[in-house]
Amino acid sequence: MTPTSARTSVTLADVAALAKVSTSTASLAYRRTGSITERTRARILAAAAEIGYAGPNPTARSLKSGRSGIVGVIVAGTVRRAFQNPVAMATMAGLSEALDELDVGQLLLSHRSESGDRSARLLDGMPVDAVVFLTRGEEFDGLLPSMRARRIPMVGVEGPHDEGITLVDIDDSAGMGVLAAHVRDLGHRRVGVVMRATRIDANGPPGPLSSIDANLDAISNRTIRERLRAVAAVFPDAVRVEAGGRELHSGEIAAGRLLDQPCPPSAILAQNDMLAVGALRAAAARGLLVPRDLTVTGFDGAEIPLLGRRLTTVEQPLHDRGLQAGRMVGELLAGGSPSSVLLPVAFREGDTSAPPRAGDTAEPSRSQR
Repeated sequence: MTPTSARTSVTLADVAALAKVSTSTASLAYRRTGSITERTRARILAAAAEIGYAGPNPTARSLKSGRSGIVGVIVAGTVRRAFQNPVAMATMAGLSEALDELDVGQLLLSHRSESGDRSARLLDGMPVDAVVFLTRGEEFDGLLPSMRARRIPMVGVEGPHDEGITLVDIDDSAGMGVLAAHVRDLGHRRVGVVMRATRIDANGPPGPLSSIDANLDAISNRTIRERLRAVAAVFPDAVRVEAGGRELHSGEIAAGRLLDQPCPPSAILAQNDMLAVGALRAAAARGLLVPRDLTVTGFDGAEIPLLGRRLTTVEQPLHDRGLQAGRMVGELLAGGSPSSVLLPVAFREGDTSAPPRAGDTAEPSRSQR
């Protein structure tokens, strides 16, 4: 019997017979659990190599154990953009740290606005033991019915906020409220907000200028909506503009729209740090010095090595929220019922905020509201 001809027909029992052990002992050579000496393991694997046995069929093993050993991780938008986003990367680092301790594989899947049905069908065919949603506030409603029908344990980071999902949430409203209060206490009155794009995969021009509280209930993304509400509570006359995307370049264009008004804001509150860096670029392109001429703030506390300065922002525990989500998966797979958690955030004053220049403290006129 040659290895080539035997690959499709040789069995574990054949390996056991050649190694002169029982079939159950032979199976231990392919597991991380169970008592077997390294000498016996080596003899079994050598016998397998001799007759061309590639190892236990993973599908069959999954059916027998009821577990696939795989946790699905669903990111908002494309996988490529997730790897370019410092917030997603820091969260995934914490999540992977916890899942590695569970000795499970991680299957990364994307969910985009125009491919909701495709994402649901793809996930429905995946043999996963649990699912973790890295949503950035998206609700992912179309993916939930299938997971519930299969009784797949679900953990969400910032969402979905729905029944049957153990949640690691962030106190967005409190964090943005503290940030807005800081800007108010500096003396600013004319404030603009660069909000995140409401579509996951948006990539286009910014939206029109709007009042801060316009049609908030129509925004399905809870993170975006609640950060806007928190600013509106402090600056009811603030103006907002929706960025055409969620990255630096989109933030620059959107901030430019605010700065090019006849009576521009003296402070821009961006809904994430990357948009805030874009606002810094927009200010520089117009000859404005930050913070002398313009205060700029962000949100998230992400590591942005190329920034070269300390952004005034709100730090959320990015690594820890991923770590907690992974530990929740372990508890759910062990039959436990972990409770959802709301993680605190912390205000961080940097060098991008300062009192407005003399003459910039006037209230916005009604024409700018």
